Amino acid sequence: MSALARRSVTPLVEEDIRVPIPAGFRLRSGDGLAERQIEMRLQGASGAPLVAVLGGISAGRHVAGEAGWWREIAAPAGAIDLNAYAVLGLDFAPLTDQRVRISPADQADLVAIALDALGVSRLHAFVGASYGGMVGLAFAAAHPARLERLCVLSAGERPAALGCAWRGVQRRIVEYALARGEGDQGLALARQLAMTTYRSAEEFEQRFGGGIDANGRSAVDAYLEARGEAYPQTMAPRRWLSLSEAIDRHSIDPASVRTPTVLVASASDQIVPVAAMRALATRLPALEAFHVIPSIYGHDAFLKETAIIGPLISEALKVKSDVQA
Repeated sequence: MSALARRSVTPLVEEDIRVPIPAGFRLRSGDGLAERQIEMRLQGASGAPLVAVLGGISAGRHVAGEAGWWREIAAPAGAIDLNAYAVLGLDFAPLTDQRVRISPADQADLVAIALDALGVSRLHAFVGASYGGMVGLAFAAAHPARLERLCVLSAGERPAALGCAWRGVQRRIVEYALARGEGDQGLALARQLAMTTYRSAEEFEQRFGGGIDANGRSAVDAYLEARGEAYPQTMAPRRWLSLSEAIDRHSIDPASVRTPTVLVASASDQIVPVAAMRALATRLPALEAFHVIPSIYGHDAFLKETAIIGPLISEALKVKSDVQA
C-alpha cells in the first residue's frame, strides 16, 4: 500500500499538498525555478486509484469542488467519480512571476517528483486537456512504468503552426507592455486576442453577430475586454510568458507513448486541429480510441461540452482486462 493510501484522512479527502523540489533540480533547458516546492491538491476517495488531472495553462490544482476548473467532470458520481478515484491537481511551474525556459516534459518530471514524495509508484490514469494533455503525453513518454492509462483532450504531438503564430503575437504584446512598465495591461490585451482563438467563428456569430454601436464598440468587444481585464487577477505576465512558450516547446515521439491511450478532439478546434490529433492517433502504439466530438466551442470544448466528453473520460478510466499497460 502506498504512503498516499495510508494517510489518516476522512473517506472523502480534500487537501493541499506541498512537495519540496530536490536541491539542484534544473529544467531541461538548464534554467532553475525560483520556487522550491510543487503545489498540488488531492480530492476524492481516500486510498482510491489515483488520477492526475491537468488542464490548460490557466488551470490550477483546484480541479473539483466549488472552485474547481473541471467541477462538472470531477465530482461524486461524475465522469471522474470522486467516490471511486482520488484526483491529483497541480499548479504549473513557475509559481512566481518568473520567465524560464520550461516545457511540458519539465512539468511531467515535476509530477514524477511529486509521486515519489507521496510514495505512489504508478498512476491509475492521467487525464490531460490542452496543455495538460501535452504534459500527459510527455509523462507517458518519459515515465512509462508509472502510468496505466492516458486520456488526452485537445493536444497533439507538437504545436500546430497557426497556434504558434497566434501565441507569438500575444507574447510580443506582453513583452512590449512589460518594457513600458505596463505588464498587466499587455497581458489583458493578449488575453483578448487569445479568446478569439479558443472559440469558433460559428459560436461568435451566434452569440454576438457583427456591427458596432454609435461609440464604435461591438458586443464582442465588451466580452473580450471583460475577459482580458479579469485575467491579470489570476495570472502574472512573466509567468504567462513562460507557460505560453512552454506550449510551443512541446514535442514528443508518439512511438515512445506505449501507454493505452484515448484521444478526444473537437471538430471546431483552431489551435489543435482534428488533423493534428488524427496524425497522433495513427502513430500511437497503444491507441484505444480516437473520438472527434461535434462542438461550436473550438479548443474550449473540453470545458463546455462536459455532457459529451464525460462518458468518454469515464470509459477511458475503466480497467480493460485485455489491454496490457
